[in-house]
This record gives sequence, structure tokens and C-alpha cells, in this order.
Amino acid sequence: MKEIVIISGKGGTGKTSVAGALASLLPHAMLADCDVDAPDLHLLLQPQIQRRESFSGGKVARIGAGLCTACGLCRQVCRFDAITPDYIVEEMSCEGCGVCVWNCPEEAISFTPRDSGEWYISTTRYGDMVHARLHPGEENSGKLVTQVRRVARDMGVEKGVDILLVDGPPGVGCPVIAAIGGADLLVVVTEPTRSAIHDMERVVQLARHFSVPVGVCINKDDLNEEMAQDIAEFCLREELPLLGKIAYSEEFVAAQVQGKTIIELDSAGPEFQLLLENILSCL
Repeated sequence: MKEIVIISGKGGTGKTSVAGALASLLPHAMLADCDVDAPDLHLLLQPQIQRRESFSGGKVARIGAGLCTACGLCRQVCRFDAITPDYIVEEMSCEGCGVCVWNCPEEAISFTPRDSGEWYISTTRYGDMVHARLHPGEENSGKLVTQVRRVARDMGVEKGVDILLVDGPPGVGCPVIAAIGGADLLVVVTEPTRSAIHDMERVVQLARHFSVPVGVCINKDDLNEEMAQDIAEFCLREELPLLGKIAYSEEFVAAQVQGKTIIELDSAGPEFQLLLENILSCL
């Protein structure tokens, strides 16, 4: 099974639209949405949840009222001011460091798993999909990304599919690192703007650091032909395959409103078919 991860150095380049279009051209692929902080692939594929599991991204302190003597030591050592004068832990402020647990002389503070989000196994009209969502304000999305990838890989191997298609998170932080390690190909979706080019260069550097093959797709390439040419020259200079160019179209928005992929509106089909062929030739 080959794993293709669709990423972008910045948000808003059309990464999920590209991933959804490729999913519609690969009806027997295993799908995974690893953008767990702000997932939106489900808006295009409308998954039907078959299994739902809670996710714990860390632990949170809890004070046992019957054991606490209100000595105040926990409030003194907590650098996040997460413990109120009434000796109640504010979960949104608690970072789960455990200092209060270790310093409590009465052992009145327990360390329990924090409910940080959920992950799902679902069916879509283009195959099975594993996806997830963090609760608002929660962190440790890299751990959740790893969980989504692991479950998707295991399911893909069990079902004998050839391709695992991953909609990765934007940026170059911890969630991206968790999404790209061990992948067979990264497809960087960029756009002809200065900020997108800058972030594309950063994510290419990240991919090379982890020795993951990478190619580039230019979305909305006709909006600024000069910058699109800069991207093409960057790919030539860095010996990166330019996998495809996709013209700007308002049909992308129309497809999103209808909960469909761009392919389902019979738009941009040849461009995406060529993109897919180029991707598969790199595997």
C-alpha cells in the first residue's frame, strides 16, 4: 500500500479540494483526514460514522475534596494558576505537568486522562475514511494525527487496498511532522502568492529533512502567471516534480456548497486526471 499525503505550507491553498478530487478519482483508496485541528474533508465526502472513539491528549489534575487539607502548596507550585482559591482545578488552564500531584503532602490530587477529542471510522461514497476532531482549545494534535494514520494504515492493509490518501494539516509544525513521516509521496499544494511560495519552500525543507519524496501542485496558477513561473523555476532548480497546474474556478466553491468534489461537477476533470497520473508515476 502506497501512502500519498496532501499538504500545504499555509492554509487556504485548496489542499482539501485537491484531496477530495483525488479521492473521487481513486474510489478504492483508503482515506484519512489528518487535519484534526480544523477538519473539513468531511464537508465534501459526507462520511457516515461507523465507529467513534474518544481521544486523550494528556492528563488533567483533580483534587479530592475529602482528602485536601487546603495547605496551599499546590497553588504555590502551579505556574499556570490553574487552581482556584477553593482548590478546584480549572481544566482549561491545567497543562497536565503533574507538579501539583508530586508536591501534595496528602496525595489528594489525582492525574486522570483528559478528554481531548474524538476519532472516527466512517464510510463515504469513495471508500472508508478515518478522521478526527479535537475539542475547542485542546492541544496535542500530533498525537491524534498519529492515531488517525495508524488506524487508516491498519485498515488499508486489512482490506488490501493499494493507496492510502491522506489530507494532511497545513503549516510545518508538530501535526505536519506526525502526518508525513514514512509517507511514499508528499504533494504540496501551493498557489501563486508570495506567502504561499515562502511556506512551500519551508515545507519542502521539512520533507527533505525527513527524507520523504515530495512534489508540487500549483492551484489557481492562472491568477498570477509571473509567480506561477517562479514556482515552476523553483521546482526545476530543486529537482522537484511539478505534478500539476489547476486553473482558478468558481466551481470549487459551488462544489463545496453542494457537499461535492469538483470532479462531481464535471469541472477540471482533465487537470486532475493528469495530476493523478503524475502522482502515481512517482510512486
